[in-house]
Amino acid sequence: MIVMLNPKHNQQLLAQSLAELGVTAYPAGANRVMIAGNDADLANRLAQLPEVLEVVPVARPYPLASREFQQEDTVIQVRDVLIGGSKPVVMAGPCSVESVENIVDIAKAVKRLGGHVLRGGAFKPRSSPYSFQGHGEEGLKMMAMAREITGLAIVSEVMEPDKVALVAEYVDILQIGARNMQNYPLLREAGKSMKPVLLKRGLSGTIEEWLMAAEYILAQGNPNVILCERGIRTFETATRNTLDLNAVPVVKSLTHLPVIVDPSHGVGKRAFVRPMARAGVAAGADGVIVEIHPTPDQAMSDAAQTIDYQEFGLMVEEIHRISDVLHGTREKTVVGV
Repeated sequence: MIVMLNPKHNQQLLAQSLAELGVTAYPAGANRVMIAGNDADLANRLAQLPEVLEVVPVARPYPLASREFQQEDTVIQVRDVLIGGSKPVVMAGPCSVESVENIVDIAKAVKRLGGHVLRGGAFKPRSSPYSFQGHGEEGLKMMAMAREITGLAIVSEVMEPDKVALVAEYVDILQIGARNMQNYPLLREAGKSMKPVLLKRGLSGTIEEWLMAAEYILAQGNPNVILCERGIRTFETATRNTLDLNAVPVVKSLTHLPVIVDPSHGVGKRAFVRPMARAGVAAGADGVIVEIHPTPDQAMSDAAQTIDYQEFGLMVEEIHRISDVLHGTREKTVVGV
């Protein structure tokens, strides 16, 4: 349940009252706290407290992420970029940060071609222990240098709870990868950082499990969660994963959090990245995150799903056209009958 507080409430008295009732309150924004469960007797007792204005029951098991808690869409500002606004945000960069020269060149291309956020892996979770695992902190420093030159915000993955503070020192957005969607200690630490968190859906995660994972971050008082549909594992082998476009409108109906799609991991083949980016925005996604490289076949990781600058430029133009039509900002074509 969500407890609406009197703006002039006494925090010490409130804490004492809640302790006497034996409940734990989680921060839920200005003058609001969340208490697990919807026990009617407890709700009545809470409503009698002088610090409480209203008690609102929430049916979903992820109350803070639910539209029952907040009807209006959350818009997250990262530097000068709005994520969840009327324009699709474009995040792009290499799967792995390779060198200073390479990441700066890619960052300049992202900026020039209409991207907003530079992505790049410094700590890489790889299926094989013998594959390139990233440059670690040195990779983060390279990303920060590219940001200084271009002004782009940067996003990079954090894999371990004790690395959250380190990664947060360099990046604008912390990424939680698909393999860590239910790494609860990591989710808690990412939430405590108060940095925006890009939470990717797990390979076999249901929508409810995904939103419950987001709740772990929100429950730390961090409202800045971006959901990313990146493809799920199905019986189909023609593509690396199956980009679940159903999830976009479904999740948008359930939560106020912004939702983006990752067609690079969703399909795993560069020929299909651009069409699925278009489809994701058409389905209502608030943006896309893709892997790009000046010479994709030479990329140190995920080469098969990485697109070049020309393909990226075309993709950006196309998704903005689709967004303009959906939001009614382009001239309408009247077709005669």
